[in-house]
Order: sequence, then C-alpha cells, then structure tokens
Amino acid sequence: MTAFVLVSGPFTGGWVWDETAVRLREAGAEAYPVTLTGMGERGGEAGSRADLETHVEELVRLVDGIAAADVVLVGHGYGLHPVLGAADRRPERVARIVALDTPLPQNREAAVRSVPDPEVRALMADPAWDGGPVPPPTRDTWPRWGSTEGVPAEALNRLARRAAPQPPGTLTQPLLLTGAGSALPVTGVLCTANGSSIDLVEMLVESGPPQFRALADAGIRFLELATGHWPMLSVPGELAATLLRAAAGEGHQVSAPERAHVPEGPTHLLPFLLDVPEAPRERRGRIDLHLPGADALAEGPRPAVVFVHGGPVAPDQRPTPRDTPFFLGYGRYAASLGVVGVTLDHRLHGLADYPRAAQDLVEAVARVRADPRVDGDRVALWFFSTGGLLAADWLAAPPPWLRCVAASYPALAPLPGWGAVESRFRPVDVVGSTAGGPPVVLTRAGREHPAFAATVQDFLDAAAKNGVEVDLVDVPLGHHSFELVDPTDASRAAVERAMRSVLRRLRD
Repeated sequence: MTAFVLVSGPFTGGWVWDETAVRLREAGAEAYPVTLTGMGERGGEAGSRADLETHVEELVRLVDGIAAADVVLVGHGYGLHPVLGAADRRPERVARIVALDTPLPQNREAAVRSVPDPEVRALMADPAWDGGPVPPPTRDTWPRWGSTEGVPAEALNRLARRAAPQPPGTLTQPLLLTGAGSALPVTGVLCTANGSSIDLVEMLVESGPPQFRALADAGIRFLELATGHWPMLSVPGELAATLLRAAAGEGHQVSAPERAHVPEGPTHLLPFLLDVPEAPRERRGRIDLHLPGADALAEGPRPAVVFVHGGPVAPDQRPTPRDTPFFLGYGRYAASLGVVGVTLDHRLHGLADYPRAAQDLVEAVARVRADPRVDGDRVALWFFSTGGLLAADWLAAPPPWLRCVAASYPALAPLPGWGAVESRFRPVDVVGSTAGGPPVVLTRAGREHPAFAATVQDFLDAAAKNGVEVDLVDVPLGHHSFELVDPTDASRAAVERAMRSVLRRLRD
C-alpha cells in the first residue's frame, strides 16, 4: 500500500487536500493531509515561533508512524521545503518525492527567495519589519501566489477566508540538506495554466543556467495538469489520479541535448568561439575591466561595453559568470577592438532577485563611468538571455550617455510561469516609450525556444510601432547560446557583426 503525505503551501492547512485525499483513499491508498504547526487552524499553537526546522521534525515524526511500505511525500509551494528536509532525514522510508507545481529548492535556500508576491518580499526585506507573522493574501491577491484558474468561486472564497498568517521563520530559515535523500526519485507535477510545462523544462535543460541540467537526471519524471496552481481545489480528482501515476513511476523523462559537435561537460564552460588575445584585466568589486592596449589608452578615455549575464545563477556556482570562458571571451574581444570590455557578477540567484540584480547593474555602470580610462559619455549595455529583462529600466528612462542597448537571444518579457518577476522588468512594454532612446542591436537565434522567440517578436513589433532603430542580427541555424553550442562560421560572423554594430554607435 502507498501512503501519500500531503503538505500544503503558506497560509493554508491540510484542509485544502480534503477532496484529493478522499479520491486517494477510494483508490486504496492512504492519505495524510498535513496542517503544520503554526499554520492554518494550528496558528495559535506556536504562533510566529514555528520555523522550517519545526516543520521538518514534525514530518519526520509523521513518517516514522506510518506503517505503509511506500511513503510518497507531496510538497506544494512552501510545503516542498519541509518535505525535502524530512526526506533527507528518512530516505530509507521515502519511496518518492512529488513537487507539485513548485521548483526544487537547493541546499541552504530559504523559501523567501521564491516568494512571488512583491509586496510580501518588500515587507520581509524592510529593515523596519518587526519579524512578525507574514499577513495572508486576500481574495484579490491570492493570484500573486499562483494562477487560480479553474478554482471555483466558492473554493476561492474559502481559500481567502481560511488563510492564516505564516510564521516568518518558515520562510527565512534556510533548508539544510546533507545529501542523504539526493538519490530519491522525484516527480514534478506541472500545472500548465500557471505557466510551467514539460516543454519549458526541456528548454531550461537544453540552454538554461547549468543547475537546470539536473532536471535531466534519470530519477526525475514530469507529469502535467491543465489547470492553475491550485489543482487540489480546481481538479482534485485529476490530481489524485496524477499522484497515483507519479507513485507508480510514470511520467516524462527529460533528456539532455545531444549534439555531435558539442563536447561533454557543462555548457557554460565550453570555449568562446572566437580566438581573441588575452587583455589586461582589473577587478573592481563586482566588475572586471578588460582594457585595450596601451596605444588605445594613450589616445584618451575609451568607450565601454558592459556585458550583462542572465540567470538565475546559483550563489555557489563556480566559476561565476565573469570568470567563464564566455564572458572572458566577450570582454577580451571588446578590448581587442579598442574599447573597455566590462563583465560583472550580479546577484540574480532567483526569479525574485531581479530588483537586486538591477541595482547591482546600476552600481556597476556608475563605477565604470567613473573610471578615468572610460569615456563616461559613450557606454553600451549588452544583455544576454534572461538578463534581457534587466534592459527594461534603461529603455524606460535612457540616460544620454547610453549610446546603444544590445541583446543576444534575450527574454524581453518574463517567461511563462515567471510570476515571481516584478512587472517592471518587461522591455516589450517600454521600448520606444521615451523619445530619443538608444538604438538596439538584437541578435536572434533561428532555432530559439518558442518561449524566448515570442518575447523577441513582441519586442520587435513594439519597436517598429514606436520608431525605434533596431539592427537585427539573425543566426538562422543557431540555438540559444549559439556561441557555445553552435561554434560555426555563421555564428562567428554574427558575433563579429553585432560587435561592429555596437562599436559603430559608440564611436558616432
């Protein structure tokens, strides 16, 4: 017999699983909907003193008391944090972990990093916050925590009515994992109306940040539900059937991409496609300056190109972006052409981190412009991949010294399911909104993922409507990150053309 332990997200309790639990029991399984200490109707038991460790220990005790041979731990939203913590302590008792429309957190990651509501994030980041319980959403603000599509009006009213303050320590205390449960099989149940899908996972595995490669592990499967983020309220019967399929090991396995010309190993460590000479590099805090030769510097301050990486990038990833062959290559390439190439490490570690990354970029640019070897009136910003969202601020209010905005295979609006990204980071909405804005050099991969390609087309349509000058550099046979995965003559020619276009605008 299989026993399902059902752990809900913030502000809720085990009651959200009632109908799903009934369906599981009717199918012959055991079901244990959990209301954790300090949450839901148990809010008065520990109040704000409950934290993640409280919940991990509680789940461990529950697992220890279950006699069924197969225990499946199901985590939804915040609930996945204590689920992983308990599985790490009792791996021999857990048959499978189910991540219900929730990305897998990493070791030492606190749940607050993935809180999608910007007002809650701002509250918890405010130095004046008293550290008290986090207020629950209202009926109108529940959609900030995930799509409510398919949830009947009565159920949505009940969700709002029964929502309870969340103990802050559950969101701020980091998840500590020993690795004991790392080999346990995992099923991700993706709710497509909330923006997640198997296609999106395959895109991230193929060309997203390196940490997503782990999603192609043989022990991970994916199933989809055509509903919003609350399937236990919108489609409880379908959810029960999907959980039973997950327990049986069913689901789609994502495969890592196979390309004969790409060596094995992490994509971000592949060599840069151009053979460029080394250049003097100076480190200044979060930025590196790649300096042109002495003859060029003797002519006076030089224009600068600031290269902005995408992400999210794990905080402990080594090398960091500016030390990878990719950004070393771009920085040196700019220096070889007589301008200052600038690379930086900004702190885009999670989808909620775009404001912090944007501030890192502002500070980096100010530092670059203050350097006496840089002509502060001639600067270009060049964004890559999901770093493209950071272009929004500069397009909305372009300073006079910003001579050009470049973007390579960018996301120019948040991707499906990226509800945690603040609405301000939408370049498609602001391109051309200010008269006299900078020209754009946009490099487009012909074999781009549909989610990225859609944002690029929307951006081009908006730019044309608003009269923005766009130099479009197409790589018809190129994939996302074509400089690394498609190091062809056509790719080299595209990089050279894009750089010439940027430099022409810096020198005009």
